[in-house]
Amino acid sequence: MQVHKYDVVIIGAGGAGMRAAIEAGQRARTAVLTKLYPTRSHTGAAQGGMCAALANVEEDNWEWHTFDTVKGGDYLVDQDAAEVMAKEAIDAVLDLEKMGLPFNRTPEGKIDQRRFGGHTRDHGKAPVRRACYAADRTGHMILQTLYQNCVKHNVEFYNEFYALDLLMVDEEATREDGTTYTQKRVAGVVSYELATGEIHIFQAKSVVFATGGAGKVYKTTSNAHTLTGDGMAIAYRAGLPLEDMEFVQFHPTGLAGLGILLSEAARGEGGILRNSEGERFMERYAPTIKDLAPRDIVARSMAEEVRQGRGCGPNKDYVLLDLTHLEPAHIDAKLPDITEFARTYLGVEPYTEPVPVFPTCHYFMGGIPTNIKGEVLQDNDTVVPGLYAAGEVACVSVHGSNRLGTNSLLDINVFGRRAGIYSAEYAKDADFVELPENGENFIVSEIENLRDASGNEKIADLRARLQEVMDADMQVFRTEESIRRALEEIESLRERYKNVAVQDKGKRFNLDLLEGLELGYLLDIAEAMTLAALGRKESRGGHYREDYPDRDDENFMKHTMIYRDENAEMEGVKGIRFDTKPVIMTRYEPMERKY
Repeated sequence: MQVHKYDVVIIGAGGAGMRAAIEAGQRARTAVLTKLYPTRSHTGAAQGGMCAALANVEEDNWEWHTFDTVKGGDYLVDQDAAEVMAKEAIDAVLDLEKMGLPFNRTPEGKIDQRRFGGHTRDHGKAPVRRACYAADRTGHMILQTLYQNCVKHNVEFYNEFYALDLLMVDEEATREDGTTYTQKRVAGVVSYELATGEIHIFQAKSVVFATGGAGKVYKTTSNAHTLTGDGMAIAYRAGLPLEDMEFVQFHPTGLAGLGILLSEAARGEGGILRNSEGERFMERYAPTIKDLAPRDIVARSMAEEVRQGRGCGPNKDYVLLDLTHLEPAHIDAKLPDITEFARTYLGVEPYTEPVPVFPTCHYFMGGIPTNIKGEVLQDNDTVVPGLYAAGEVACVSVHGSNRLGTNSLLDINVFGRRAGIYSAEYAKDADFVELPENGENFIVSEIENLRDASGNEKIADLRARLQEVMDADMQVFRTEESIRRALEEIESLRERYKNVAVQDKGKRFNLDLLEGLELGYLLDIAEAMTLAALGRKESRGGHYREDYPDRDDENFMKHTMIYRDENAEMEGVKGIRFDTKPVIMTRYEPMERKY
């Protein structure tokens, strides 16, 4: 076993991780652990754009952007975080431009901007062009640009190192009012080297989680196979809470039956959603901004059209995205990748045929709770010294209950940068925390037990069953009955998981073993999601309860918090505690969410 010492260790090399690394790497000795080669990270799959009120194409300002973010998130957004993001968006885009990102340009040479769902001018009066973009491969361009700049700043990467455990110590601390409490403090990370099967401990003054989401808890998803909720689950197992886990975004335009994403940019460029009758049905659901309503509204509207019998195809189980009225040259210039996806995966020619689409699991609004510095919270207001999180793994709650398109690429750049700066500043004055004696034993025994297990359950079978259940019962529409059905099946799968076995008993490149560990993470995340969904008896954003169809600001204008607690029990599940946290309001009071 090898032990490494760094001031800052960043887990994950997607957009948030590398943006943090650029800042931390210039201020402190920094290492980045990543289960993938950095340029294969899932940020590269983001298509449509990164929003900022540059006002290059039409009038705009950061306050309108803040309002749209708060309203789009159905007022569950922490407004201090939304203000930070909207204000710093402009510099975040300009920073990327200076790093060399090839944005599309206006005829005058400025960064071009296009429309995206939920982004408006004058506090909701009309759509606005706010999304900065590089064709429909913006995330790919961001990832390449950030990686080049990490290389420029000599950031040290440990590629194909799986972070599997967080080492923390408990210390007694005193609050301002004189009361004492147990303060968690970060000491380092335990990781597994894929090439050798060896365990490495990274002792660090600061640790930054930037591990992305958990979309593979669903069968139909736009997420890569690697998005298994590792960071969320590791923090959760270490005794930290998960915030707002009931809120999952289903992107409206996944290729029907596949879930492969077609960017919202298609609708931003003029694409229209139609049902089997050829009707532009979004005119009924969101008459002001139609197809560019927030994603939760569009996704539910599409699902409702199918439920009402107006779906298309032999099984009437999808709707159509119509680009046929756009000039082929315009499509080729602005949407080259997604039109190629339609040709490759469905055999549809977007110039002349509408594309079959249906909502696909896309993004987790919830995650590890943080403040606007990226500091992780161990409860509602107590930070864990030296521990940070940014990007989809984190919940600074800038997205509330529904993320607006293009705010994710913005989030990773604004809060990735902040996490990098603050983690390095903390490391400058902090001492290394002594590693817990034999702190790696837990994860080593878990690995060996899984490798040596002789059970009769197959990892792939359990994962497939979990994904089917989540697709069926924790989708766009939910009820108490469906959520309880999902929870019951998840608890059954957790029992069956104790009896799994891996076929590969070797050490080198043992992905079978790691998929077994990832399945454990997915089961933890699915359990937290369903329990949080049971606890929120209202409909808000991406969480729509048909048995509670209205938003309930009186009882649920608050964040849900799920904790591991051996002394607690929730909904018959032992070891889980449910709590809430107030939403931070600054200037925008909740109002009816009309579009």
